[in-house]
Amino acid sequence: MDAMEKAKNILTSHGFVRAVLWIAGILAIAAVVTLLVFGRRMDGTGSSAPAPNEPIIVSVAAGDTLSKLLSEQGIGHNDINAIANVLKTDAGISGLRADRDKIEFVRDGENNSVSKITVVPGPWRRVELTCDAGGKWQCNAIDIERDTRLVYRQGEILDGDSFYLAGMRADIPAGILAEVYDLLAFEMDFERDVRAGQKFSVVYEENYRDGEKVDNGSVVVVSFDALRGNVKMYRFRKSDKTVGYYDPNGNGAIKSLKRTPINNAKVTSSFSTRRKHPVLGFTRAHKGVDFRAPTGTPIPSAGAGRVVARGYNRGHGNFVRIRHNGSFETLYAHMSKFAKNVKVGTTVKQGQIIGYSGSTGLSTGPHLHYEIIKDGKHVNPMTVKLPAINNLDAANKKKFLEYRETLDKAIEQMADKPGSFIQM
Repeated sequence: MDAMEKAKNILTSHGFVRAVLWIAGILAIAAVVTLLVFGRRMDGTGSSAPAPNEPIIVSVAAGDTLSKLLSEQGIGHNDINAIANVLKTDAGISGLRADRDKIEFVRDGENNSVSKITVVPGPWRRVELTCDAGGKWQCNAIDIERDTRLVYRQGEILDGDSFYLAGMRADIPAGILAEVYDLLAFEMDFERDVRAGQKFSVVYEENYRDGEKVDNGSVVVVSFDALRGNVKMYRFRKSDKTVGYYDPNGNGAIKSLKRTPINNAKVTSSFSTRRKHPVLGFTRAHKGVDFRAPTGTPIPSAGAGRVVARGYNRGHGNFVRIRHNGSFETLYAHMSKFAKNVKVGTTVKQGQIIGYSGSTGLSTGPHLHYEIIKDGKHVNPMTVKLPAINNLDAANKKKFLEYRETLDKAIEQMADKPGSFIQM
């Protein structure tokens, strides 16, 4: 076949389409290779070096370690150990967090070696490392000044609402709502204490830099008109720099135990001295509260304490029992499995995951059975008076009452002018 015939075949309909597709495929592969090569160079994970003094910014990804990222930049084993040590001792950084932390590298113009490393563990802190003439790495932690503003949001529970839906409608960020849940869970049962017509308000921090919002801070004040009366908490920093939440009179608002360990879980069976058992069929005491929770829902400890029992029995199935002080214990039953490293004798913090909900033992479906035992006697988790922690001494209480008065006036101003804020 001569050249003219070949050209005619190529220009036929099918031949032409195949040729175009073949060329497009080659171009696409070339583009992907180019992006991979230059993309890695831009984030500092490739071998190509940028211009001297131009920082290479590396975002920490899953599986990355400090040693791995430093060695990729040509830093030797001894220097890696020295850098890791100075970060831990001088900056309190012992590991990197994937998808959150970043590292910046600057190279020397003469020998192209790394002359400066900056670890960025968040938007408000930078840790700069430099190597002196003697080869010793120095660390300088820099706190970035933030423009913190107090904002006020208020809402109302409507028919069919949950607190979460009402909070989102009031333009309260999801993270702030989660913190509010944690605070109010010491005083409220969100399943039974929330009714249409109830009003609530939240004052929280927004952090800005160069006029742009970066993130939210802490909840400063929360108020909720619950069935048992208004629940109000203020965030206050004591003279020893520790922070806690207090009621309007300066009494500790954070209790040693939570009434509802799992936030926003529906109560399916209340504490009762006489209840027809759904499995056994006869009437007997129900010594705790049942919360509906799909299998595998994490179960946090209602308070700090020590695990005194972990095992299985016919009624409770998989259960954990925690002693919190000389008077109180809590029990969590029907777990599908226990959390790792939670064994008899383990010390746990308030909110630490101790297991996962299930339907083991005498159970008709996945849920958490939660008990509070006071001085050896079962009590109603929803009504028992719980001890507060972190109460104020006389000097701090005086300062708190003055602070609360100032804050209440600021809240009145923001409530009168929606969209306004208070500069901290």
